[in-house]
Amino acid sequence: MLGRILAVRDQIRPSERKLADHVLAQPGEVITLSIAEMAQRVGVSEPTVARFCAALGCSGFREFKIKLAQDIAAGMPFIDQDVLPGDQAAGIAGKVFDRTIATLMQVRNNLSADAVERAADVLSKARRIEFYGSGNSGTIAEDIQRKFFRLGVPTVAYSDAHVYFVSALSLGPEDAVVVVSNSGRTRDVLDSVQNALSVGAAVVAITRADSPLTRLATVSLLADVDEEFDIYSPLTSRISHLVLGDILSIAVAMRKGDALRERLARSNQMLQRGSSPDWPAG
Repeated sequence: MLGRILAVRDQIRPSERKLADHVLAQPGEVITLSIAEMAQRVGVSEPTVARFCAALGCSGFREFKIKLAQDIAAGMPFIDQDVLPGDQAAGIAGKVFDRTIATLMQVRNNLSADAVERAADVLSKARRIEFYGSGNSGTIAEDIQRKFFRLGVPTVAYSDAHVYFVSALSLGPEDAVVVVSNSGRTRDVLDSVQNALSVGAAVVAITRADSPLTRLATVSLLADVDEEFDIYSPLTSRISHLVLGDILSIAVAMRKGDALRERLARSNQMLQRGSSPDWPAG
């Protein structure tokens, strides 16, 4: 429930947003209140509380409190605690884990199943797949490419903007590009995407909504992660993008069917034999 509140917070009315902020700040207190007490505490009307609950998929305030209590009982971490200079190791670990879990919940709640299906269709039919990203996103693109190369499709990852700018022009209508960009506004990335589209290649973007990259791409998987780029930032966008890459690779593998499963099983057997102490020297 706390993750769902984060996911809808920026889409609801300002009065309902006040409720969201109060719940996120004091979830334990909220489950003890009546709807009238909740409205009075936040300074909104009771109908506003009812609309807030409906926006979260609840039939009323009672169901909302039950689901919130289940979160608290299950140890659902509080969402947005920033690491402070005086924090000890245990506090730092807890806050980083809490923020990462909350971010993944937010991305999960907003992820379009239709976009995943369309992206998997594009990539499962591609003759060749190239993966692009700059800076930290380049490292993520390389990680996703390592998952895809086992699927029997020629793949390569580039993090050098000059290289993928030129490489995109060498593709064709049967090829695809996966682009990773947290901002979706990097000029070199956008230019390379336009190059790929100009030769007929499809583009799958892992990025944020309402960005130039989202508007250009054939299909986009969205991770709207708000981060402050200070020295303590845990960079939860990185984790979200890696998970989206995992989702894509598994969805594409499922479309490859039994032939791929058999080949992967043989590869796993060979790897196990190769790591065995009984493997002959030579």
